[in-house]
Amino acid sequence: MLSSLLALLILAQTNSMPPREIVKSQPVRPLPGTIDRVPVFNSNSPELILQPGILLSTFPSSGKAHPQAHLNYPLAGRFDIFAHHVAKAPTPEDLQSLYLGIILHNPTKKLVTVDILTGASYLSQPDAPFIRLPPSVKNPLGKVYAGPGSRVMSDLLRQKRSHLFPDRLSIPPGESRMLLNLPIPVREFQPPINGRSTYIRLQSDGKVYAASLATFAPLDDNGKERKPTQREWEELLTTSNLAKPRDRAPTAIGQSGNVIYGRVAGVSLGSQWRANLVDNQTSQVLTVPDRGKAFSYGLSTLYGGRLGTGQIQSAKMLVRYEDTAYQAHGNYGVQYSLSLPLYNPHSETNRVNLSLETPIKQDRSDNNLSFLFPPAKQVFFRGTVRIKYSDDRNLPRTEYFHLVQHKGEIGQPLLTLKIPPQRSKLVYFDLIYPPDATPPQILTVKTLID
Repeated sequence: MLSSLLALLILAQTNSMPPREIVKSQPVRPLPGTIDRVPVFNSNSPELILQPGILLSTFPSSGKAHPQAHLNYPLAGRFDIFAHHVAKAPTPEDLQSLYLGIILHNPTKKLVTVDILTGASYLSQPDAPFIRLPPSVKNPLGKVYAGPGSRVMSDLLRQKRSHLFPDRLSIPPGESRMLLNLPIPVREFQPPINGRSTYIRLQSDGKVYAASLATFAPLDDNGKERKPTQREWEELLTTSNLAKPRDRAPTAIGQSGNVIYGRVAGVSLGSQWRANLVDNQTSQVLTVPDRGKAFSYGLSTLYGGRLGTGQIQSAKMLVRYEDTAYQAHGNYGVQYSLSLPLYNPHSETNRVNLSLETPIKQDRSDNNLSFLFPPAKQVFFRGTVRIKYSDDRNLPRTEYFHLVQHKGEIGQPLLTLKIPPQRSKLVYFDLIYPPDATPPQILTVKTLID
C-alpha cells in the first residue's frame, strides 16, 4: 500500500500541480570529522571557454608574459587534479575543437616520479550525455550515468584508472610532461556545445608544478585538426593570459544580499572526508530515532546553506585567482566515507531506512527542513553512491545506486535494515561529490512505523 506521502507526490505530478513547500521536523546534525589535507588542483573557472589561454597555473610567475596568471604553488606527495570545462561554438560556422591540456613540470635537479593512482576523463557527448534517469537505479557495473561528472566519480568510487592515463610519469630534472591532451569537440553535435570532466589522484616523490590550459586545435598541412604538441602547450603557458570569458566574481564571504559563490580556480585543501557517525565523542554507536522519526547529517554544506548545523564543509583555498571562488563550494571530487554503527535501543525489532535527500538550501536552525511537492524541475544531484552492510541473513553486501534528485526532493530509501532489540548493524556509505550537482544534500536515518 502506498504511503500517504508517496501518494501525494504521484497525485501532484499527475495533475501538474505547481510545487508547494512541505516543512518536515527533521534535525540536521553537523558531520563529525574533517576533510583531509590532500591538496587538489581545482580547475573549474572559466567553466565555459570561448578564448584560449591559461585555466589554472601553479607555476612560478618569473619568465612569464602574464605573471598574475601563475600562482607559484608546488605540489608534492599525494595530490589530486580536477578539471571541469565546457566548449561552445562561438558562431554556427566556427566549429573548431577546443583542446584541454594538463602539464606537469619538475623544477628540481633529480628525476621525479608521479604515480597515477586512479583517474577518469569523459566528455558530455558522446561519452556521458545528460539523459533522463529514474530517481534511483542500481548501478553494480558503473554502466548508469548522466553527465561526465556522474561517470567520472562512479569510476573513481570503484578505484579505476582509465586507459587514457599511464600508471606512472617519469619527469627528468627541469623538464615537463603532458598528463592530459584531449579534445572537447563540438562539430558533430547539436547544439554545438560539449564539456569534459576529469579527476585524477596522484602520488609524487618530488616537487612538481601543474597547469591546465585551453587552445583551439591546430591544423595540419591538409587543413585537418591535430593534437597540440607539448612545445605548443609550453609556449602557451609562457605567453598567454587567463582564458576567457571570466566567470562572475564571487560575493565576499559574510556580505549580505544575493550570494554569488563563483567558480573555483586554484588549489583547494582536502580530497576526502572520513567520519564515524556516533551519538557523541564517547559513544561507539549511533542510536536510531524513535519510530516515525528521523535525523540527518549535512553533506557539502556551504555558507548560506548550512541547514542549521553551523558547519561549512567547503574546502579552503590555499591559492586562488582574485576573481574566483573564496572556497571550493560543492566540494567537487571530495569523497565522503562515512560509517554508521546503527544501534536499536528498543525492546522490539525496528526497521531503519537510509536515504540521500536534497532539501531546499537554507541557513536556519529550527530543526525544520523544507522540501517541494512535486520537486522542482532543476536537477540538483546526479551521481553514484555506495553502501556496504550485512543483510538480514548476516551476509555482507555491497551495492551501488545511481541517484537523480531535483531541488527539494525527498530521497528514496537506499536500504531498509531490520535491527533486533539492543543490537547494532554497521553501514558504510561512500559518495564522491560529482560536478553538475548543487549542494547541499543530507544523509537521513529514519525509523519506520510498522
